[in-house]
Amino acid sequence: MKRELALEFARVTEAAALAAHKWVGRGDKEAADQAAVDAMRTMLNRISIDGEIVIGEGEIDEAPMLYIGEKVGIANQQNHEIEAGETADECSPVDIAVDPVEGTRMTAQGQANAITVLAVADKGSFLKAPDMYMEKLIVGPEAKGVIDLNKPLMENINNVAKALKKELNELMIVILDKPRHAQIIKDLQKLGIKVYALPDGDVAGSLLTCLVDSDVDILYGIGGAPEGVISAAVIRALGGDMQARLKLRSEVKGVTLENDKISTFEKRRCEEMGLVVGEVLKMDDLVKDDEVIFSATGITSGDVLEGIKRKGNIARTQTLVVRGRTKTIRYINSIHNLDFKDSKISHLVK
Repeated sequence: MKRELALEFARVTEAAALAAHKWVGRGDKEAADQAAVDAMRTMLNRISIDGEIVIGEGEIDEAPMLYIGEKVGIANQQNHEIEAGETADECSPVDIAVDPVEGTRMTAQGQANAITVLAVADKGSFLKAPDMYMEKLIVGPEAKGVIDLNKPLMENINNVAKALKKELNELMIVILDKPRHAQIIKDLQKLGIKVYALPDGDVAGSLLTCLVDSDVDILYGIGGAPEGVISAAVIRALGGDMQARLKLRSEVKGVTLENDKISTFEKRRCEEMGLVVGEVLKMDDLVKDDEVIFSATGITSGDVLEGIKRKGNIARTQTLVVRGRTKTIRYINSIHNLDFKDSKISHLVK
């Protein structure tokens, strides 16, 4: 991928965050999500790429959301707006994983840690999986190579502690604060391990394992598979390590008639895609190489990014951009005069 595309993708997440920010605290998570999607799609279709959404909303032919299989970028538009000297054939073929609002509930309720994220890689680089649950175990670069999801959680935690030269009571583990993790959280705390229980947002939680100014050592838990692949992209780019396995809904929340039907569909889709439910997926299975660009923009302030600050039509954003090839991390602080956004995006963000 061309290096300059990193800034283009930062503009995409900035626009999505600005659009979603209008809905912060208004109690309507669907409206926030839709606003971010519309802005993200508009911006993606203005970039010189031949892109396909491989991680997004459900696998359906027509959807208001950015759906799996959707084609984006200038190469896929009928009226190509190609810059001077460039042709549609020169647009980079890429796979794109998106989460227009990670933390829709936090956005709706005005809570911390809502972000908009995307990851981009060369064609064929990302795991293609159904939108289902995924168990995840993530560590930073200092513990790379010591995790094995086939082993019990406590064995993994002890191995990470040894690699980091820490006592158990010095470790910090991020886990989503969900009923499915309640007993695990209690058990870890009884051992003196510090648990940072996030209400939502395991992409942000994943980032904390690799950032130099974070105390987090491990992320563990069951969350969404789309967020898992996005997490894998940025963790690989930052030199960390991750293992995961797909979980049927019935394995996570207990079997009900509805969940049993959904699980049957999930299992069939995995079989069609050549995936085995419960099989451990290593980093190379999730993301095939380091040629990844990751961008995240804060909607509300949190552990990773500052949220949007707005006064009238002047807005400030903070964006984290990671380029996997060079392992470069950039924080981009931008001031936007929304009166000067062009017509294709201004009505979405003002």
